[in-house]
Order: sequence, then structure tokens, then C-alpha cells
Amino acid sequence: MQSESQIPIAAAVAARRFARALAAFYATLFGMTGVHLPFFTVWLKAVGIDATWIGIISAVPPVSRFTVLPFVTAAAERRQMLRGAIVITGFGTALGFLVIGTQYPPLAVLVTYAVTCCVWTPMVPLTDAYALRGVRRYGLNYGPLRLWGSAAFVVGSLGCGLLLDVIAPKHLIWIIAGAAMLGAFVGLALRPLDQPASATTQAHGAGKLLRDPGFIAIVVASALIQSSHSAYYIFASIAWQQAGYSGLTIAGLWAIGVIAEIVLFAVSPRFTLPSAVLVVIAAASAVARWTITAQDPPIAILAFVQLAHALSFGLTQVGIMGLMVHHVPGHVMARGQGYMTACGGVVASATSILCGMVYARYGQGVYYLMAAMAGSGGLVMWFSRKLYLHHPQRAASGG
Repeated sequence: MQSESQIPIAAAVAARRFARALAAFYATLFGMTGVHLPFFTVWLKAVGIDATWIGIISAVPPVSRFTVLPFVTAAAERRQMLRGAIVITGFGTALGFLVIGTQYPPLAVLVTYAVTCCVWTPMVPLTDAYALRGVRRYGLNYGPLRLWGSAAFVVGSLGCGLLLDVIAPKHLIWIIAGAAMLGAFVGLALRPLDQPASATTQAHGAGKLLRDPGFIAIVVASALIQSSHSAYYIFASIAWQQAGYSGLTIAGLWAIGVIAEIVLFAVSPRFTLPSAVLVVIAAASAVARWTITAQDPPIAILAFVQLAHALSFGLTQVGIMGLMVHHVPGHVMARGQGYMTACGGVVASATSILCGMVYARYGQGVYYLMAAMAGSGGLVMWFSRKLYLHHPQRAASGG
């Protein structure tokens, strides 16, 4: 039997092990995204798929977020198997991208990508729910854990950018598949966290959550601000490639924003403003970022504007997770993450399709639409901020 002095030591060791395993998995999860996000659309173009089809295919992940994803997160939570669901979806994702690499007709790519996204898109909300449970249990901070994902995103995008200068773009899909397989194996090291809760309590909590105005405001604000990145995610690399930038330059532009995001995650435990205010600041920065990007600025200004990714994405993430960890009961955290991601999927899906059509006609003018979306999300959070006045003045911490 452990003595009282041994219990805090054992808890500290458990917290360190949890943090290390989670940080490693975040690294592989977003390292794969660092390869996929900038270069999957480049691969689509390389195999002969046009801009309209690229917009449609890019809308698939958001569609899966509001169709399949909520059922996956709810099932994982009911069965108390967050870790198991993460492992299963990890291996399913790797297999899916291997199959996608064998397809070239637009419809075939669309179908195989849709099936793959059914297991891939639940991975982030499942991991975030797992992380926030650990944040509460061990008294950790979300930002320093999440920054390893952003750091790996930089490594993935830079590495793939270097490879783009020496391999044919049609082979990029194999790099994506390899990164997904690495993540699947790293996920096996995640430590079990689930604690049993009665089915009655879980059902009641989930239903109450959907009637909570504070939670609805979190979901809507997150969906609008984060979906305002859609044009950037889909067409930035294509536009930069057409402007004559090398693969390394393109990767560097992505990396600038994510490096700034890493710094923000690292210092986020020091933030003292309420989480709702952080989200409003993030929305305002997104409006400025997309308005400037719409002007098709030269490379020097573009590189500077990329620093705003720390605020438009990173600060939004920190603020939203701060609201979630203090506003959503732990036993329905996975479903709360699922509902939020599903709503984001609806908005992002419609935005992706619309971006494809708008970009085909107006080019960089599509970013004005993104600025309007981000501003709307900021207004939602600004008018809802009083719902969170009881929250501690900390962003995404367990304290």
C-alpha cells in the first residue's frame, strides 16, 4: 500500500507519462496534417483534377464531420473507449490513404476519400476530448500539450515541401499515407483514461448540453472563425505555386504561421483574459488577415501576414478549449467535441464548395468572404461573453 508521501509522486509520474504520450500522438496527428493540408490539393491537381472538383473533394472532410463523426464520438464515449477509438481510427486512416493513392478519376478519388474521412475526421475531436479529460485529471495546460502538434505540422510541411522539389507531385499521396501509418502506431502508447459513468447521467448531460445557450455560442463562434480558413487551406498552395514560388517557399509560408502558433500555445498558460475575450481578439485578427490576403500582397507582406495564423487559428483554439474545459461536463466531453466539430463541418463543407466556385471566378477575392465569416463569429462570441463570466480567468488549463 502506498504511503501518503508516495501518492503525489505517483500522480506526478502518471501526469508526465500521460503528457509525453499525448504530446507524441499530437505530433504525429498534426504532422500528417502538415503534409496533407498544404499538399493534398497539389496532388489532386497533379493527377488532373480541376478546381471545381478540388473544391468538391475538399468539402468531404467537413461533410463527414456532421454526418459520421458525431456517431463515432458518441459511441466511443458510451463504451468508455476513447483510447481504443483513437487507435482504430488511426489505422483505418492509414489504410484509406493507401487506397486513395491508387485512384485518379475524380469520382473514384471522391468516393475513397469520403470513406477514409469517416475514420480520419473523428481523430481530432476524440484526441481533444481525451486531452481535456487529462487536463482536468492531472491539472495540466492544454496549450503546451497541443504545441507539439503544431511543431510537427511545421516539420511535415517543410519536409514535404523539400520533397516536392525532387519528386513528382503525383507521388505526394504516399508521403501522406506514410505519415498516417506512423501516427497509428504511436497511438498505441496512449494511456487509458476513461472512468465509468452511468448511462442515465451521460444521456441527461448530452441532452442538456444541446439546450445550453453558452455551448451553442461556443459551437457557432468556433465554426465561423475556423471555417474562415477554408480558402487558405484549399487554394493557398495552388495560388502560390501558380505565382512561381518553389515547393520550399510554399512550405516556408505555411511554416511561418505555424511557428507563430507554436509560440502562442507555449505562452498560453500565462494568458489572464477570459477565454471569450480571447476568441473575440482571434476573430478580429482573422478579419485583418483575410482582408490583406485578398489584396494578393507581395511575398514580403504575405510572409508577415502569415504570422497572424497564431491569432486567427491558435488563439481561437486556446479560447474555445478554455470555454469547453470550464463549461462542458467531463462525462460528455467527447460528445461536446463531436457536436462542435459537426457544426464546424456543416459550415466548412458549405464554405469549401462555395470557395471553389468563388475562387474559379474571382481568385483572391474569395478572402473577403472569409473575412466576413470570421467577423460574424467574433460578434457571436462578443454578444455571448456574459454567459461565461463565472469562468476562471485562464485559458484551457486544468486549475
